[in-house]
Amino acid sequence: MAAPRGAAVMLAVVLAAMVVAPPATVHAISCSTVYSTLMPCLQYVQQGGSPARGCCTGIQNLLAEANNSPDRRTICGCLKNVANGASGGPYITRAAALPSKCNVALPYKISPSVDCNSIH
Repeated sequence: MAAPRGAAVMLAVVLAAMVVAPPATVHAISCSTVYSTLMPCLQYVQQGGSPARGCCTGIQNLLAEANNSPDRRTICGCLKNVANGASGGPYITRAAALPSKCNVALPYKISPSVDCNSIH
């Protein structure tokens, strides 16, 4: 059961790929910030159902904080690393569904093959 949980944690992070907000202030976002902010999404990624309120709030908070291209690319890279470590299956499918479940529009698909360098 440890392997599916690890894969689910990785995919929960994929959700943060939805950080595409207009530029404002510059500050650095780290992968540990991304992971901890999206931790409430883990249960949904692992088990399905409906995302917890804290999950969608976390996604919205990352959107608000990622107000420049370097931060958005960092978040994308964190999520891509997690997605690459996941075994696929329902985890990636659920993670990819989070933007629509949380009413967040993304200009790219949550995927292990996303090109983070193309994110502005």
